[in-house]
Amino acid sequence: MSNQLGRFITLEGGEGAGKSTQIKRLTARLAACGIDVVATREPGGTPGAEAIRGLLVTGDTARWEPATETLLHYAARAEHVRKQVQPALARGAWVVSDRFADSTMAYQGYAGQVGRAAVESLHGWVLGDFKPDLTLILDLPVEIGLARAGGRGGGEDRYERMGLAFHEALRAAFLDIAAREPQRCHVVDASPEPDAVAAALWAVVAARFNLAP
Repeated sequence: MSNQLGRFITLEGGEGAGKSTQIKRLTARLAACGIDVVATREPGGTPGAEAIRGLLVTGDTARWEPATETLLHYAARAEHVRKQVQPALARGAWVVSDRFADSTMAYQGYAGQVGRAAVESLHGWVLGDFKPDLTLILDLPVEIGLARAGGRGGGEDRYERMGLAFHEALRAAFLDIAAREPQRCHVVDASPEPDAVAAALWAVVAARFNLAP
């Protein structure tokens, strides 16, 4: 399938939704179909963006103002898209990213109260109309997600420590984003065990891109 246009798929959701696990399964399934697939993440994906990631996901919860966070995320995203995502798509690869612009809209735009208009304006300035072909939003109750996330370790827990009200607002934000763009976004229940979630995600991807079920 290397002669076909690349596709850009993003996985979104709150903390502990299982995005990293599901990306591994999804990219393996795509590769089994003969697709050149690149797995990446945000913030991150390039050396410069990974350096910015360290500023955002560690430290005190009050380390940054929400507006500052928004700018930092888009600084990392500009590097990621231009140096990683777009070159891969241009050669015909499919890119699967653990988070993208919807996370900034949810975390900073909604839960951080920066506002939809400000985030949309910044996105337009940095990336124009560039957006994913398909966004899979992993949804589950906040308490379950935070319990799962708490067992991961690794120190990148700044957002996890922002409190229950923040995470409830975050979940509602992702659901609102999905409702606003139903052609691009699909909400998948992330509560079941990983195999069931993987099957549900593949059903959406296969249907969207005419792949074998």
